[in-house]
Amino acid sequence: MKLSRPEVEELLAIASGPNNFITVDLPNQVVKTKDKSYSFEIDSFKKFCLVNGLDKIGLTLERIDEIRAFEKSNSEARPYFDGVTMKAPDEVRMYEEAPIWK
Repeated sequence: MKLSRPEVEELLAIASGPNNFITVDLPNQVVKTKDKSYSFEIDSFKKFCLVNGLDKIGLTLERIDEIRAFEKSNSEARPYFDGVTMKAPDEVRMYEEAPIWK
């Protein structure tokens, strides 16, 4: 259930006061003021991410063991893909007859 327009306006009015507090209890999906509570719904995956402080990188790192296992097995099965861009020779011989050198 979404907060209704009147509930949102009521919360905004409360928030505008200098000594008023509003608490959002995300795990229990409740917004609390000094005198009242408002229930709300949220997508379970979004709630999980917010409660656990996970962004896209954090979600990826949740599966780091699986990623490492894949990388290891992929390296063993396809070693020719490992470090292709990192295997440049230390020294490159120039073709001395190239027009660029004249």
